Amino acid sequence: MPDSDERTDSPMPSPSSSPTTRDAEFVQLFTLNQHRIYIYLVSLVHDQNAADDIFQETMLVLWREFERFESGTNFMAWSCTVALNQVRAWRKKQQRDRLQFSDEFLEALSQELDSNADYLESRYQFLRDCIAKLPQHHRQLIAYRYSSGHAIDEIAKQTQRSIDAVYRLLSRIRRTLQDCVTNQLTLEDA
Repeated sequence: MPDSDERTDSPMPSPSSSPTTRDAEFVQLFTLNQHRIYIYLVSLVHDQNAADDIFQETMLVLWREFERFESGTNFMAWSCTVALNQVRAWRKKQQRDRLQFSDEFLEALSQELDSNADYLESRYQFLRDCIAKLPQHHRQLIAYRYSSGHAIDEIAKQTQRSIDAVYRLLSRIRRTLQDCVTNQLTLEDA
């Protein structure tokens, strides 16, 4: 997902020169839900570059169509409907690709994601909390690999470790995070 700083090069236009209450409402709702919308898109297309492009299109449509959104209703559900339509439009452009999921499959996946949204959100929050508990050098390694997308050999050079050592350390860190999230979920259910 692009950093918020990266999105400043194409600000959302305002219909008037001064922000309105409605504009502020959109900004607040979008800011609270943008990560979940992005995760939803990645779950549907399994391609981060495509998800980035579709996210940008979705954001523009949400902004353009926000006057149709009924205040007080579920912004995330409305956003996911818009995002799903953007995925469908993107898929039409990608028809020459050999592997395409049917609209029925995407609809079923969308419904599954919607029904598990709260559970996935709590897991995501627990994961963030568990990452914060890691030692600084482990957090940095996780950031290199998963936030920045560095290859294992790059990380090995940067950290002056062997490739095998990086794989083993990442495996231990992932196991630690999995155990931590599982424990948090167990405590929440108790």
